[in-house]
Amino acid sequence: MTRTLFVVVAIATAGPALAQSGHGHHPGGGDAQAHQRVEACQREFDQVVADGRGFGLAFPADQNGYPGPLHVLELKDRLNLTPAQETRMRTLFEAMLVEARPRAARLAAAEARLRQIFAERAADDAAVRTAVAEAETARAGVRLAHLLTHLRTRDVLTEAQRQAYHQLRWGAPKNP
Repeated sequence: MTRTLFVVVAIATAGPALAQSGHGHHPGGGDAQAHQRVEACQREFDQVVADGRGFGLAFPADQNGYPGPLHVLELKDRLNLTPAQETRMRTLFEAMLVEARPRAARLAAAEARLRQIFAERAADDAAVRTAVAEAETARAGVRLAHLLTHLRTRDVLTEAQRQAYHQLRWGAPKNP
């Protein structure tokens, strides 16, 4: 993912809160197009995460020398992966999907419950606190599945491969 996508993810996840607080508006009214873009980005986030992929949830790892298996596989030729490394990356990626998908389903259900509370005008302090706690616990589970896989992925690569990966993904060498 690029840094631009990181900004889009940040907007998608923070955008509704910013809009509610007035920080996402121009003086004198709302910006329907901006809200539509945020909603579209949120839908894309939901779809990608539901598929078991991270959509930026593992950025802290990837940016700091802990690559993810999917991106390593995408760069396998340029990283000169050995057949054993490629097999291990595929195994790590598949295991991550198996772990992340049910967690993502719990996240989607928790987010749907949160939206439903407001849609049904049933929001009160206790209901909102409970729904948010459930959603954030579920989000943490998805994120952990990705971050822990990044830890395992890093250990499969050589130092030279990790450096090359970082250069290819982020444009600058990363100190170990």
